[in-house]
Amino acid sequence: MIRLSEDPFDPGALLTAFAQGRSETGAVATFTGLARAEQGATAVLELEAYPGFTESAIGRIADQARERFGLHALLILHRVGTIGPGEPIVFVATAASHRRAAFEACDFLMDYLKSRAPFWKKEHGPDGARWIEPTAQDHADRERWS
Repeated sequence: MIRLSEDPFDPGALLTAFAQGRSETGAVATFTGLARAEQGATAVLELEAYPGFTESAIGRIADQARERFGLHALLILHRVGTIGPGEPIVFVATAASHRRAAFEACDFLMDYLKSRAPFWKKEHGPDGARWIEPTAQDHADRERWS
């Protein structure tokens, strides 16, 4: 399942619901990303997405992850709108028969979300606003899956 939401979320509650009733799953891996204050340079993070388009693009990479890692299930929840430092911004959960597949699928999905997913990010702080672009490291992380 892939969801975009303006509402804050509880990663623990998401994990509990995701893991429930998985009698044939041997591993669940998760990642929770938090918005950073950047040493006071960011008071608010603003994320924009195109409803429908963004979920569809993420869905295509989710399908690749399901096939590549033999996933039983996955969940991607990504915030949009305004997010304060310390608030969860993204939650990814993967379920597989074995831990390596669950870990690698989670990492694969996050590398895509960080570098290629169609989100537009802007930091607002005391010095004004600035758009955020993926870093060279973000791109290198994604390239290792090629």
